[in-house]
Amino acid sequence: MQITEKEVKYTISGSVDAMLYENPKLEDVYKTNGVPTYTFVEPSRFTDILLSLRTPGRCLVVEGPSGIGKSTAIEIAIEKIGISKSVTKLSARKSEDVEYIKMLPTTDHVGTVLVDDFHKLDDATKSSLADYLKLLADKEDKYTKIIILGINRAGDSLIQFSPDLVNRIDIVRFETEPDSKIFELVQNGEKTLNISLGVSQDIVQASAGSFYLAQMLSKETCLAARVLEKSLNPQTLNISFELVKANVWDRLALSFHKRSVDFCVGTRLRKEGRAPYLHILNWLATGHTWTLDLRDAIRRYRDLSGSVSQVVDKGFLRDLINHNSDIRQVLHYDEASELLTVEDPQFLFYIRNIPWHQFARQLGFLTVEFDRRYDFALSFAGTDRDIAEQIFGNLTENEVEVFYDKNEQHRILATDVEEYLRPIYQTEAQFVIVLLGSDYPKRIWTQIESDAFKERFKDGSVIPIWFANAPISAFDSTRRIGGITFDRGKNITQQLETITRDLLRKLSETRKPVGTP
Repeated sequence: MQITEKEVKYTISGSVDAMLYENPKLEDVYKTNGVPTYTFVEPSRFTDILLSLRTPGRCLVVEGPSGIGKSTAIEIAIEKIGISKSVTKLSARKSEDVEYIKMLPTTDHVGTVLVDDFHKLDDATKSSLADYLKLLADKEDKYTKIIILGINRAGDSLIQFSPDLVNRIDIVRFETEPDSKIFELVQNGEKTLNISLGVSQDIVQASAGSFYLAQMLSKETCLAARVLEKSLNPQTLNISFELVKANVWDRLALSFHKRSVDFCVGTRLRKEGRAPYLHILNWLATGHTWTLDLRDAIRRYRDLSGSVSQVVDKGFLRDLINHNSDIRQVLHYDEASELLTVEDPQFLFYIRNIPWHQFARQLGFLTVEFDRRYDFALSFAGTDRDIAEQIFGNLTENEVEVFYDKNEQHRILATDVEEYLRPIYQTEAQFVIVLLGSDYPKRIWTQIESDAFKERFKDGSVIPIWFANAPISAFDSTRRIGGITFDRGKNITQQLETITRDLLRKLSETRKPVGTP
């Protein structure tokens, strides 16, 4: 095929990917699918990839969030060193490819194999691959090279299965690209189309280090200005970037609104609760990376630690994602490391621009801002722990924060217990639930706890539960305020369900509507 002066052939993986003309089209300049042509920018770690690909026996792991440029960098790199025709590309998203991936450790001289979406593989396959990579490194195999692509911590996952891999493979981490790289991409497109977008800095900021988002937002800006190909004369576009963002967000809502709602509601809406799933998604949206470390988040947000710990520790978060294919397409959860990662850059853009208070109100949550660390604190004698534990379970199932000593043992360790408990019963709990069984007045710790909350009877924040078999005691004065009677001789489960409903109704009365100053 003869190439004229007006044509340039750009080849990727041995095939013609695009024919570039002197009058380039918008879709060829700011590309949201395939390998970029005019706007390709070498990522910060590009030379590391080239060096690893050229080194015999060294397998390569490239990890990072989606849309950050991993696949493009690999495509360009293997083309540069001239091995594109011999690369076998496999994806863990394809069942037929997964079978081949499982066979790799038993196959000799497989050449160069690229395994994409590594994080989607099961643990047994990951472990087998880890052993295989170690063997290849030890043999310095010149005929086999494995390239692994995955989201954040893919390399850590491999090393977890085979610690000896640390010095035997190359791990290239793609974080968010610096603003200078994103700006270079935008400028390349501007020069090619003979225009100035006029909102380049806004695009750089909104892209959050993602090449994909920069391509998408630049393309949408051109569309808003009706620029579909290279301009004959230089021109500066006069387009509101807020309008561009709004148009993009509205369009993405068609795909991502329901998924966001399904995630935030969880298995069912608990309007009195602390909306743990909604907060998890909000933390992911407002973070500086594409991955949320849930253990770190639980430490930082103490007023939500109980409700979020419940959905994480009991596997509710894992099940929510695993059982919803739509959510699973945009979010990946690694239960071992407790990391939640965005898989689709468009979804990240969408959740970062959600009006969160309005969104929470539309979902039906009573509030998402809390001025107390706990909604309830339980005070009881040890002989009534069985009832306390059931009340705790019923309340936390409704995603409210409850102080229950057994659940806080790890925090109480090595501290002055009395000093630890006092502020919880004095101010940190919205309500104190007192289980007034026969042994309550006799115990030292219940006396310490009651001394801390006794002044709160005046403001209606102490809820007594009188046990029918308890004799008259110093706490009989609590009968002057509203409380609940509990009888161990009657159906316990039924009584506790009624008590739970009443407690939640009481709590809902104190919730400020979402968005109230």
